Amino acid sequence: MKKRLRNFDFTLLFTPLLLTAFGAVMIYSASYTVAVVKFDQSATAFFVRTLIWIGLAIPVFAFFCFVPYQKFQKWIKPIMVVIILMLIAVLFTDKVNGSRSWFSLGFFSLQPAELAKVGMIIYLSAVYAKKQKYLHSFSKGVLPPLIVLGIILGLIVIQPDVGSASIVFLISCSIILSAGIRFKHMAILILAGVILILAVLPHMVNEERISRFTGAYKPFDEEHVQDDGFQLVQSYLAIGNGGILGDGLGQGVQKLGYLPEPHTDFIMAVIAEELGFIGVAAVLTMLAIIVLRGFYIAKQCRDSFGSLLAIGISSMVGIQTFINLGAITGLLPITGVTLPFVSYGGTSLMILFASMGILNNIARYVRSQELIVSESTFTQDKRGRRPSNRQRIRTTSTTTQTRGKTRGGERWTN
Repeated sequence: MKKRLRNFDFTLLFTPLLLTAFGAVMIYSASYTVAVVKFDQSATAFFVRTLIWIGLAIPVFAFFCFVPYQKFQKWIKPIMVVIILMLIAVLFTDKVNGSRSWFSLGFFSLQPAELAKVGMIIYLSAVYAKKQKYLHSFSKGVLPPLIVLGIILGLIVIQPDVGSASIVFLISCSIILSAGIRFKHMAILILAGVILILAVLPHMVNEERISRFTGAYKPFDEEHVQDDGFQLVQSYLAIGNGGILGDGLGQGVQKLGYLPEPHTDFIMAVIAEELGFIGVAAVLTMLAIIVLRGFYIAKQCRDSFGSLLAIGISSMVGIQTFINLGAITGLLPITGVTLPFVSYGGTSLMILFASMGILNNIARYVRSQELIVSESTFTQDKRGRRPSNRQRIRTTSTTTQTRGKTRGGERWTN
């Protein structure tokens, strides 16, 4: 156990836990009025459920932390089959808030689109890591995984859940770019994407989607301020009221029936009102630590699959944060995207903790390789002398290549 904990990345343990604990407190503060008035439940209903989800998420984190991430390469086919079947099955459920995105399982609900996020990260990372030597060929190396991506995106858009589809698409772009495909291939993909959007857009436009844009970009117009723009206007009021230090924990006003979703999409507005700029900055700092730590691990990892996996997970947290903040500030239309680790949502929390476990697993692998290289570098030769600098460099390079082949699959082939 000591040997395992020696390589543990405690930054990726304590930062998500601290952020989630803070989120639980803010969920209680933001939801007690909504729970009583809107859902006719006890004031602590959402808080208690969050604590239950946290209790379930911690073992999930531990499981994915200690199961070698390389095994996911062998499981990508069953993982993708299950996710596609779930995305198809959810289309036959009853509509909730205008979309078919949830399986209601009695005491909790399951959102397949959340599973699709991490599923596509694993799938694309595994496939593009395996196809490194074929990436020069568009038809053989680049195109096949995009067919699966197109199926996943189509099934999510049909629900409709444009927010989740956007996140899956952007995460996939980050992995594809990081895999090292040629510039001309990327230009082809961008052109194809633009043509596809222009072809599909007329069939997707309806009054509800138009209202999201008018509510985001014209919230104060007389015809929108009490309708499409109401939620964003209340968000502005909450953010403006908070100032630097906020009105105090639990003292916010906009959550008392003004913000329709204060404990989910707009929880950052509640944080801004009650804890001010200081509270918002603290949350964004912890989220930034997670994202930057993930990218650092991706850079250090000598295994292409592990590196792409870390990039995908870090991108997921960063992209979801950006879209959520964009919605509450009017930069982007409101799409129902929650704030990672902070907003209420059981499926999202489980997926995030599983992702943190995988990221910590990659970090443990990176550290174990660094220790092996360090130990081999400073071993004495047969005459009892330390190796020269040139010998150390040669030993480090050889050891890294050997370990990369035996434990991590194919190395980068730049």
